[in-house]
Amino acid sequence: MTTQPIPVVVLAGFLGAGKTTLLNHLLRGARGTRIGVMVNDFGDIGIDAMTVAGQVGSTVSLGNGCLCCAVDASELDTYLEVLTRPELRLDVIVIEASGLAEPQELVRMLLASDNPRAVYGGLVEVVDAAEFTTTRTRHPETDRHLAVADLVVLNKADRVAPAELAGIRETVAGLATRAAVVETAHGRIDPELLFDRVVPDDEIAGQMSIEDILYGDEDTHAHPHAAYDTVSLGTAVPLHPRRLMAFLDTRPEGLYRVKGFVDFGAADPEHRYTVHAVGRFLRFFPEPWPAGEERLTRLVLIGRGVDAGALRGELAGCEQNGAEDEPDEQSMWGVLRYVPQPDEAPVP
Repeated sequence: MTTQPIPVVVLAGFLGAGKTTLLNHLLRGARGTRIGVMVNDFGDIGIDAMTVAGQVGSTVSLGNGCLCCAVDASELDTYLEVLTRPELRLDVIVIEASGLAEPQELVRMLLASDNPRAVYGGLVEVVDAAEFTTTRTRHPETDRHLAVADLVVLNKADRVAPAELAGIRETVAGLATRAAVVETAHGRIDPELLFDRVVPDDEIAGQMSIEDILYGDEDTHAHPHAAYDTVSLGTAVPLHPRRLMAFLDTRPEGLYRVKGFVDFGAADPEHRYTVHAVGRFLRFFPEPWPAGEERLTRLVLIGRGVDAGALRGELAGCEQNGAEDEPDEQSMWGVLRYVPQPDEAPVP
């Protein structure tokens, strides 16, 4: 059983962009996933028309195993400690950055945190496509925020003519050079784009849940989830650490997440390595191979506009080619640089 850290996703964007709508969408679709939420000021965050109101320092149950805390910036680490307690069994934590701090400052705080049970899950910048030009004029810092985003959600895309939307997307992509950009309406992005959805023991993957039936949006068919691409790889051939690092260091624009387990074979026969990459952030978490488990590499790559065939070809090129291609002892150094160590400085 893996005990990997909980991803902490930062949700940012200017007033009216649709952050709370997106957050409510994630909560309604939580199903078996336990979500912790941190917001600076309670607004319309709720589930099934429930509006949460409280003071800073309060913790409120949202149902579905989800929790919500109202915090200020100085309390971030304190509530991160609360929400990562093992007994809460949270799967992901989402921080709404509005009113807390500049998004990049919040990211720095997370990267500098010494909480071993939390790992950075990416900066998601929500942009109002209909008001993008006006917002950018009113808030010049928009360009700076987009430049550090890992994922940009171009929301309210249904309110913009196709030709204008294409121009806005091109501008956003030019500013957010390290991010994947997805278009959507009403904040409807698939939760799998941000975190791994947990399927309850009594539910078959893919079937409609009770939440789907009770809280299903009436206009789901008119406004589908934002589309993204998923590429999966499974191989019994160990990967060469140097070539995998070369791939990860040059991963293409639009590739937002990389997750899974890696077998490095003779380079470290005792451990499998969980890989967690979001945007340009990368971590490896080694753990002993479970007894009796087949030694496979299983990777999932998620993004927008990626070339699936090219990615599979590059990953296949990372496979070790027989005894003559066995990695030497120095070959793991690049991987170990991204393994969290006690008292280390964070790797951006």
